[in-house]
Amino acid sequence: MSSRRTNEIEALSERLGSLQITEEASDDYEQTTTEEMSVAPAPAAVATSKNVQAGLPKNMVPDPGWFDGDQTKFEDWWRGIQLFLKSNRVLDTNDRITAILARLRGGVAGIYTQKKLDELDEELGTQDWDDFVKELKTTFSDKSKAADAEWKIETFKQGKRNTADFIIEFEALAMKADTDELHAIFLLKKNVQHNIIKTILGYPPIAMLEILKEWKMAITSVGQGYESTEG
Repeated sequence: MSSRRTNEIEALSERLGSLQITEEASDDYEQTTTEEMSVAPAPAAVATSKNVQAGLPKNMVPDPGWFDGDQTKFEDWWRGIQLFLKSNRVLDTNDRITAILARLRGGVAGIYTQKKLDELDEELGTQDWDDFVKELKTTFSDKSKAADAEWKIETFKQGKRNTADFIIEFEALAMKADTDELHAIFLLKKNVQHNIIKTILGYPPIAMLEILKEWKMAITSVGQGYESTEG
């Protein structure tokens, strides 16, 4: 690892407070088995001076800890690291990437981190955030869960489900299956209760829906309207 990238990680560690890896922690890590390491928490988050000044509670969002490349644990870890970065107001792309790489350790995760550090050194430390997230998910997402979601979403019908609950479950499946927007709209038209879709299709041309967000909002609104009359 280059001295410049090492300095960047150390600087971010000091700013967040939670990334500081002490000599004692390092010794403990060397003695930890791969299985234990996957569940071992990283040092607890300490509120930054900005958070204290803003009156935010300390440790409002826990540090998700290390990630060792276990695909079955990636989804929960990824959700945790996103909340952690948001809570600590880490907005700069390079800082966010550095914070994530600092938590990838051991096995495939460690190899990936070194690869990314080498790439970032060659690219003068810059990378698009969306590209980084896509690569990270491609590398570590549980492929079996994605394949299962792809199959489930095709036949996921609302039936008697509450509309709001159906939309939440549909969104979760669409995210896991990486369903594109046009196909997601097609599936909603096909699998949401017929009376809800019929009502929406009866909107005047000027109010016709075009994007997925609009369809989800309209379905939820119309569905809840029908449900409220059913008692």
